Amino acid sequence: MSDNNALLLDNQLCFALYSTSLAMTQMYKPLLEPLGLTYPQYLVLLILWEQDGIGLKDIGERLGQKSGALTPVIKRMEQEGLVNRTRQLHDERSLNVLLTPKGQQLKAEALKINQCLLEACGIPSRELIDMKEKIITLRESLLKNQSQ
Repeated sequence: MSDNNALLLDNQLCFALYSTSLAMTQMYKPLLEPLGLTYPQYLVLLILWEQDGIGLKDIGERLGQKSGALTPVIKRMEQEGLVNRTRQLHDERSLNVLLTPKGQQLKAEALKINQCLLEACGIPSRELIDMKEKIITLRESLLKNQSQ
């Protein structure tokens, strides 16, 4: 790539990932709205549907965020009756987050959201899986290089 093209926005991998991420989260918005969920709340629910009752710190690690940034999201989810926060017996500073029956019931609706997004992507499932795996490999490589 020539020096003239090296700094063109459309030639940047970071921008391709950033703008695609924005487009993806915008696709979720109207699908999550009827459920009364924001995208960050949906991500928390995905984690809890996979492993209910885990610590706030663990949720933050899975999402690549500090637990302090998630506290308002979790508090709002608790106010809406989706989760309960409980202190760990062995460490009162640590919180566990548990799904309520209302939070568990939303899982069935989430399956419909996944199907809508697959259709909106317009790419065969196998290609999407391959793309996701490559993006995960890229993320892991970037995180590894950050910590060096």
